[in-house]
Amino acid sequence: MSAGTLFDKVWDLHTVQTLPSGQTQLFIGLHLIHEVTSPQAFAMLRERGLAVRYPQRTVATVDHIVPTDRQTRPFADDLAEQMMAELEKNTRENNIRFYNIGSGKQGIVHVIAPEQGLTQPGMTIACGDSHTSTHGAFGAIAFGIGTSQVRDVLATQTLALNKLKVRRVEVNGELPPGVYAKDLVLHLIRKLGVKGGVGYAYEYGGSAFDAMTMEERMTVCNMSIEGGARCGYVNPDQTTFDYLQGREFAPQGADWDKAVAWWRSLASDSDAVYDDVVTFRAEEIEPTVTWGITPGQGVGVTEILPTLESLPPGEQDLAEEAYAYMRLQPGQPLLGAPVDVCFVGSCTNGRLSDLQEAARVAKGRRVAPGVKAFIVPGSEQVKRQAEALGLDQIFQAAGFEWREAGCSMCLAMNPDKLEGSQISASSSNRNFKGRQGSASGRTLLMSPAMVVAAAVTGRVTDVRDLL
Repeated sequence: MSAGTLFDKVWDLHTVQTLPSGQTQLFIGLHLIHEVTSPQAFAMLRERGLAVRYPQRTVATVDHIVPTDRQTRPFADDLAEQMMAELEKNTRENNIRFYNIGSGKQGIVHVIAPEQGLTQPGMTIACGDSHTSTHGAFGAIAFGIGTSQVRDVLATQTLALNKLKVRRVEVNGELPPGVYAKDLVLHLIRKLGVKGGVGYAYEYGGSAFDAMTMEERMTVCNMSIEGGARCGYVNPDQTTFDYLQGREFAPQGADWDKAVAWWRSLASDSDAVYDDVVTFRAEEIEPTVTWGITPGQGVGVTEILPTLESLPPGEQDLAEEAYAYMRLQPGQPLLGAPVDVCFVGSCTNGRLSDLQEAARVAKGRRVAPGVKAFIVPGSEQVKRQAEALGLDQIFQAAGFEWREAGCSMCLAMNPDKLEGSQISASSSNRNFKGRQGSASGRTLLMSPAMVVAAAVTGRVTDVRDLL
């Protein structure tokens, strides 16, 4: 049983009681909501005559259903407009802070909370979205929850949860040029499996993580859920504190010094006990691309696709299904495979540093004929920052569309969808069947730089050849 880890410390600090079921009633410090999973939760509160217990601990934005090309109201999609209106009503009636379109602070929920300083070390955070694990980059314990649990947090500010085991995932060494945090996490999921983290919180550490920026750490923590872990985190350090200092909701003055001292104390002890430890070398990772229908079905860009016989027996049937769906063959290279649509954005890779690296590859090049390519900033703030640096001009000169903030084609609950059996090179987090809006659409996950490399060549390309 783990002891002395950040997870154990934060869990114990937020424990209200042990329930008769054996679960922990856990206090939730920050609750993030959006337009998709909150309407039903508010309706359930009204049916029971319940109020929002601590509205000041809930923050709302709109991201999943918003169009990224034209955002005038009412939206063309009637259901999207209804969801938007419902969120506006619920936040207004319950006095909940809401970052609406045009506020300057709207965006993908897992982008806006960190950039406003709402996400802080030692917090428990919940949101009705799978990728809430993103916030663990700050040394928080962050859970994606379902609609009924959104209701529970609104009504009680607590959740009933089973305590997780803790696995330390240690990556040492230096990532080679052209290899990014996205490649690292795809490599980890490939090696540990999409179910490898079930029942665990992942603590990411080692010299590779020590060297990462906060935005890189967010990318890795974001995809913890894709490896089966309920949450993933990095111990807070000076990089964390430098990122937070001066942000709107970060402590100020003398309170800042007190907060930093407390945050430092939460980091896992040097003699912490873990339920499991796995280690990797950063130098062994190359640009990684998924070829199948789970994020764990990936290869280094220079590798050939695995034969069925080379895979564990338990993975062969799924691989066979994936090859049929993706129209790929075992033993073939993925390098050179054609692409139709190239998308840079999402809560995984829609931050400023992602766009800067994408622009570095796009500069002076042109999108290949027949390829649709577009860039979607993760928030209105990211969009402003990118435009101030002239990134939008670089992208548009190269033939990319420059969009408004939103989730976009990550999950296609908006007008941004694949058509037919198009192949997408995507910087998002899931490559499930139909994930990007077409029942036969195919998704290849990769880093933003790799997406741009695919866009300008019209095929899967090793970005290291373009840098």
